[in-house]
Amino acid sequence: MNSQAPPPRKPFTGAFVFAGVMIALFFIGLMALLLYGVQQSGKAGRDALPSPLIGKAAPDFKLPLLFEPDRYLSLADLRGQPFVMNVWGSWCPECRVEHPVIARFAYTKRVRFVGYNLKDEREDAIRWLEKYDNPYSDVIADIDGRTAIDWGIYGAPETFLVDGKGIVRWKHVGAITDDIVDKELIPALEKAKAGQ
Repeated sequence: MNSQAPPPRKPFTGAFVFAGVMIALFFIGLMALLLYGVQQSGKAGRDALPSPLIGKAAPDFKLPLLFEPDRYLSLADLRGQPFVMNVWGSWCPECRVEHPVIARFAYTKRVRFVGYNLKDEREDAIRWLEKYDNPYSDVIADIDGRTAIDWGIYGAPETFLVDGKGIVRWKHVGAITDDIVDKELIPALEKAKAGQ
């Protein structure tokens, strides 16, 4: 009978200990990052993109009206009273989500609402407004998106509040909700009106 004793086990080497410590530190760091993200998700303004235009003169523009492409609307035409400019497109799914909220607030007539149709085919934009309602006092069309660059527009939907002096007072990127209207837009509008 050949009875050989099993070979003695090697004790853990320094490499195994080091690898174990590194794995543990990685998971601790990952958990800390996850905890930080959860804490930040409840904060107001977490989705806000800073705009260099806030507190500055709105970029000048002269764009054709969607329904009357031979007529133009410019920033100078809008001076004197605050206005909300809502950037939208028929191709934008979030614009459809926010549209009832925009319409409800626009119909209160507390402020002039200008629709800013971005990179859209004229027929598609008109059909979209006929289907979902047109709450805007004016709708301008930026077909090539060049003016949007001056305004720092990333896409649609985006919404701006400009005071009667032509100063951008507020901007929101993404769909507007009733909560945003009540807690952000209305207070910004009241401050803009008080400052005139």
